[in-house]
Amino acid sequence: MTTWFISDLHLDATRPAITRQLLALLEDIQGKAEALYILGDFFEYWVGDDALEAPEFAAFLPVVEGLHQLSDSGVKLYFQHGNRDFLVGERFAAATGCALLPEQYLFDLYGVPTLLLHGDTLCTDDIAYQQIRKVLRDLIWQQQFLALPIVERIRQAEAMRAQSRAAMQGKRDDDIMDVSKQTVAEVMQAVGVSRLIHGHTHRPAVHDFMLAGQPVQRIVLGDWHENRGSYLRVDAENMLLEF
Repeated sequence: MTTWFISDLHLDATRPAITRQLLALLEDIQGKAEALYILGDFFEYWVGDDALEAPEFAAFLPVVEGLHQLSDSGVKLYFQHGNRDFLVGERFAAATGCALLPEQYLFDLYGVPTLLLHGDTLCTDDIAYQQIRKVLRDLIWQQQFLALPIVERIRQAEAMRAQSRAAMQGKRDDDIMDVSKQTVAEVMQAVGVSRLIHGHTHRPAVHDFMLAGQPVQRIVLGDWHENRGSYLRVDAENMLLEF
Protein backbone atom coordinates (compact mmCIF):
# COMPACT_ATOMS: atom_id res chain seq x y z
CA MET A 1 0.00 0.00 0.00
CA THR A 2 1.09 3.56 -0.65
CA THR A 3 0.48 6.95 0.91
CA TRP A 4 0.07 9.99 -1.34
CA PHE A 5 0.61 13.69 -0.68
CA ILE A 6 -0.49 16.64 -2.83
CA SER A 7 -0.73 20.40 -2.37
CA ASP A 8 -0.99 23.68 -4.22
CA LEU A 9 -3.40 22.63 -6.95
CA HIS A 10 -5.05 26.07 -6.73
CA LEU A 11 -8.20 24.65 -8.31
CA ASP A 12 -9.96 27.33 -10.30
CA ALA A 13 -12.91 27.13 -12.68
CA THR A 14 -10.81 28.99 -15.27
CA ARG A 15 -8.24 26.16 -15.30
CA PRO A 16 -10.30 23.00 -15.89
CA ALA A 17 -7.27 20.99 -17.05
CA ILE A 18 -5.97 20.84 -13.48
CA THR A 19 -9.32 19.59 -12.24
CA ARG A 20 -9.28 16.86 -14.89
CA GLN A 21 -5.78 15.80 -13.83
CA LEU A 22 -6.90 15.60 -10.22
CA LEU A 23 -9.99 13.54 -11.04
CA ALA A 24 -7.81 11.13 -13.03
CA LEU A 25 -5.47 10.73 -10.07
CA LEU A 26 -8.35 10.15 -7.64
CA GLU A 27 -9.78 7.47 -9.89
CA ASP A 28 -6.39 5.83 -10.40
CA ILE A 29 -5.65 5.37 -6.69
CA GLN A 30 -9.15 4.31 -5.66
CA GLY A 31 -8.92 1.23 -3.47
CA LYS A 32 -5.14 1.04 -4.03
CA ALA A 33 -3.70 3.73 -1.78
CA GLU A 34 -3.67 3.64 1.98
CA ALA A 35 -4.19 7.39 2.36
CA LEU A 36 -4.20 10.71 0.52
CA TYR A 37 -3.05 13.84 2.32
CA ILE A 38 -3.99 17.24 0.85
CA LEU A 39 -1.63 19.83 2.35
CA GLY A 40 -3.42 23.06 1.55
CA ASP A 41 -4.05 25.50 -1.29
CA PHE A 42 -6.24 22.83 -2.84
CA PHE A 43 -8.43 25.68 -4.09
CA GLU A 44 -7.35 29.04 -5.44
CA TYR A 45 -9.65 30.43 -2.77
CA TRP A 46 -12.49 29.15 -0.61
CA VAL A 47 -15.10 31.55 0.76
CA GLY A 48 -16.93 29.17 3.08
CA ASP A 49 -18.58 25.78 2.90
CA ASP A 50 -21.87 27.25 1.70
CA ALA A 51 -19.99 27.66 -1.59
CA LEU A 52 -20.90 24.02 -2.16
CA GLU A 53 -24.40 25.23 -3.07
CA ALA A 54 -23.31 28.35 -4.97
CA PRO A 55 -23.49 28.28 -8.78
CA GLU A 56 -20.13 30.05 -8.91
CA PHE A 57 -18.50 26.89 -7.49
CA ALA A 58 -20.44 24.31 -9.52
CA ALA A 59 -17.23 23.39 -11.36
CA PHE A 60 -15.93 21.85 -8.12
CA LEU A 61 -18.84 19.46 -7.53
CA PRO A 62 -17.08 16.68 -9.50
CA VAL A 63 -14.07 17.20 -7.22
CA VAL A 64 -16.23 16.80 -4.12
CA GLU A 65 -17.79 13.66 -5.59
CA GLY A 66 -14.39 12.31 -6.63
CA LEU A 67 -13.02 12.75 -3.12
CA HIS A 68 -16.13 11.13 -1.66
CA GLN A 69 -15.76 8.12 -3.95
CA LEU A 70 -12.09 7.84 -3.00
CA SER A 71 -13.00 7.81 0.68
CA ASP A 72 -15.74 5.25 0.05
CA SER A 73 -13.20 3.00 -1.68
CA GLY A 74 -11.33 2.69 1.62
CA VAL A 75 -8.62 5.29 1.09
CA LYS A 76 -8.19 7.50 4.15
CA LEU A 77 -8.46 11.14 3.18
CA TYR A 78 -6.95 14.07 5.07
CA PHE A 79 -7.11 17.83 4.46
CA GLN A 80 -4.78 20.44 5.92
CA HIS A 81 -5.58 24.11 5.43
CA GLY A 82 -3.45 26.35 3.25
CA ASN A 83 -3.31 30.10 3.00
CA ARG A 84 -5.89 30.06 0.19
CA ASP A 85 -8.42 27.62 1.63
CA PHE A 86 -8.27 28.14 5.40
CA LEU A 87 -12.07 28.47 5.47
CA VAL A 88 -12.66 24.87 4.46
CA GLY A 89 -14.78 23.45 7.27
CA GLU A 90 -16.77 20.53 8.58
CA ARG A 91 -19.44 20.67 5.86
CA PHE A 92 -16.78 20.18 3.21
CA ALA A 93 -15.20 17.43 5.29
CA ALA A 94 -18.52 15.61 5.59
CA ALA A 95 -19.27 15.97 1.88
CA THR A 96 -15.90 14.56 0.84
CA GLY A 97 -15.23 12.08 3.61
CA CYS A 98 -11.99 13.74 4.65
CA ALA A 99 -10.63 14.45 8.11
CA LEU A 100 -9.42 17.99 8.80
CA LEU A 101 -5.89 18.16 10.17
CA PRO A 102 -4.43 20.73 12.56
CA GLU A 103 -1.88 23.30 11.40
CA GLN A 104 0.90 20.96 12.46
CA TYR A 105 0.29 17.23 12.17
CA LEU A 106 2.79 14.72 13.56
CA PHE A 107 2.43 11.05 12.67
CA ASP A 108 4.39 7.89 11.96
CA LEU A 109 4.95 7.36 8.24
CA TYR A 110 6.15 3.78 7.80
CA GLY A 111 8.35 4.03 10.86
CA VAL A 112 9.61 7.58 10.29
CA PRO A 113 8.38 10.36 12.61
CA THR A 114 6.96 12.87 10.12
CA LEU A 115 5.55 16.36 10.43
CA LEU A 116 3.06 17.77 7.93
CA LEU A 117 2.61 21.50 7.36
CA HIS A 118 1.18 23.59 4.59
CA GLY A 119 4.44 25.53 4.74
CA ASP A 120 3.49 29.20 4.97
CA THR A 121 4.31 29.34 8.69
CA LEU A 122 7.91 28.49 7.79
CA CYS A 123 8.29 31.63 5.65
CA THR A 124 9.06 33.82 8.65
CA ASP A 125 11.36 36.18 6.72
CA ASP A 126 8.29 37.45 4.84
CA ILE A 127 7.10 39.69 7.66
CA ALA A 128 4.39 41.40 5.60
CA TYR A 129 2.80 38.06 4.73
CA GLN A 130 2.91 36.83 8.33
CA GLN A 131 1.09 39.98 9.46
CA ILE A 132 -1.66 39.43 6.89
CA ARG A 133 -1.88 35.77 7.83
CA LYS A 134 -2.46 36.68 11.47
CA VAL A 135 -5.44 38.85 10.49
CA LEU A 136 -6.99 36.22 8.20
CA ARG A 137 -6.67 33.46 10.79
CA ASP A 138 -8.39 35.55 13.48
CA LEU A 139 -11.71 33.89 14.36
CA ILE A 140 -13.55 37.21 14.69
CA TRP A 141 -12.42 38.29 11.22
CA GLN A 142 -13.52 34.93 9.81
CA GLN A 143 -16.94 35.15 11.44
CA GLN A 144 -17.48 38.63 10.03
CA PHE A 145 -16.33 37.54 6.58
CA LEU A 146 -18.57 34.46 6.53
CA ALA A 147 -21.56 36.61 7.50
CA LEU A 148 -21.27 38.53 4.22
CA PRO A 149 -23.30 37.55 1.14
CA ILE A 150 -21.39 34.98 -0.88
CA VAL A 151 -21.12 37.32 -3.88
CA GLU A 152 -19.35 39.89 -1.70
CA ARG A 153 -17.06 37.22 -0.27
CA ILE A 154 -16.09 36.19 -3.79
CA ARG A 155 -15.43 39.82 -4.72
CA GLN A 156 -13.16 40.28 -1.71
CA ALA A 157 -11.37 36.98 -2.35
CA GLU A 158 -10.67 38.03 -5.93
CA ALA A 159 -9.36 41.36 -4.70
CA MET A 160 -7.08 39.68 -2.15
CA ARG A 161 -5.81 37.34 -4.84
CA ALA A 162 -4.90 40.30 -7.05
CA GLN A 163 -3.18 42.02 -4.13
CA SER A 164 -1.21 38.86 -3.39
CA ARG A 165 0.04 38.63 -6.96
CA ALA A 166 1.08 42.28 -6.92
CA ALA A 167 2.87 41.83 -3.61
CA MET A 168 4.83 38.84 -4.92
CA GLN A 169 6.00 40.80 -7.94
CA GLY A 170 7.15 43.59 -5.67
CA LYS A 171 9.36 41.37 -3.52
CA ARG A 172 12.80 41.58 -5.08
CA ASP A 173 14.46 39.11 -2.73
CA ASP A 174 13.22 35.73 -3.90
CA ASP A 175 14.46 34.09 -0.70
CA ILE A 176 11.95 36.08 1.36
CA MET A 177 9.17 33.93 -0.09
CA ASP A 178 10.99 30.69 0.68
CA VAL A 179 11.14 28.99 4.07
CA SER A 180 13.53 30.16 6.75
CA LYS A 181 16.10 27.43 7.37
CA GLN A 182 16.33 28.51 11.00
CA THR A 183 12.56 28.21 11.43
CA VAL A 184 12.61 24.77 9.79
CA ALA A 185 15.28 23.61 12.23
CA GLU A 186 13.45 25.05 15.22
CA VAL A 187 10.13 23.46 14.27
CA MET A 188 11.62 20.03 13.54
CA GLN A 189 13.58 20.03 16.80
CA ALA A 190 10.58 21.22 18.81
CA VAL A 191 8.42 18.28 17.73
CA GLY A 192 11.26 15.78 17.42
CA VAL A 193 10.92 14.60 13.82
CA SER A 194 13.40 13.48 11.21
CA ARG A 195 11.15 14.23 8.24
CA LEU A 196 9.11 17.31 7.32
CA ILE A 197 6.70 17.43 4.37
CA HIS A 198 5.16 20.69 3.19
CA GLY A 199 4.04 22.68 0.17
CA HIS A 200 3.30 26.39 -0.32
CA THR A 201 6.59 27.56 -1.84
CA HIS A 202 6.10 25.87 -5.24
CA ARG A 203 9.73 24.73 -5.07
CA PRO A 204 9.52 20.92 -5.17
CA ALA A 205 12.65 19.21 -3.88
CA VAL A 206 14.01 16.72 -1.38
CA HIS A 207 16.42 18.37 1.05
CA ASP A 208 18.67 16.07 3.08
CA PHE A 209 20.69 17.77 5.81
CA MET A 210 22.07 17.37 9.33
CA LEU A 211 20.26 18.67 12.38
CA ALA A 212 21.75 18.33 15.87
CA GLY A 213 24.13 15.73 14.48
CA GLN A 214 21.36 13.61 12.97
CA PRO A 215 20.36 13.17 9.30
CA VAL A 216 16.93 14.68 8.58
CA GLN A 217 14.86 15.38 5.51
CA ARG A 218 12.57 18.14 4.24
CA ILE A 219 10.34 17.32 1.28
CA VAL A 220 8.67 20.17 -0.60
CA LEU A 221 5.63 19.30 -2.71
CA GLY A 222 5.14 20.88 -6.11
CA ASP A 223 2.30 22.99 -7.45
CA TRP A 224 0.05 21.88 -10.32
CA HIS A 225 -0.10 23.24 -13.85
CA GLU A 226 -2.37 22.66 -16.84
CA ASN A 227 0.05 20.16 -18.37
CA ARG A 228 1.25 18.35 -15.25
CA GLY A 229 0.40 17.51 -11.68
CA SER A 230 2.68 16.88 -8.74
CA TYR A 231 2.60 14.36 -5.92
CA LEU A 232 4.67 12.52 -3.36
CA ARG A 233 4.15 8.77 -3.19
CA VAL A 234 5.56 6.86 -0.21
CA ASP A 235 5.50 3.23 0.83
CA ALA A 236 7.46 1.20 3.35
CA GLU A 237 10.49 0.97 1.08
CA ASN A 238 10.39 3.74 -1.52
CA MET A 239 9.59 7.41 -2.01
CA LEU A 240 8.86 9.24 -5.26
CA LEU A 241 8.42 13.00 -5.68
CA GLU A 242 6.86 13.73 -9.06
CA PHE A 243 6.74 17.28 -10.43
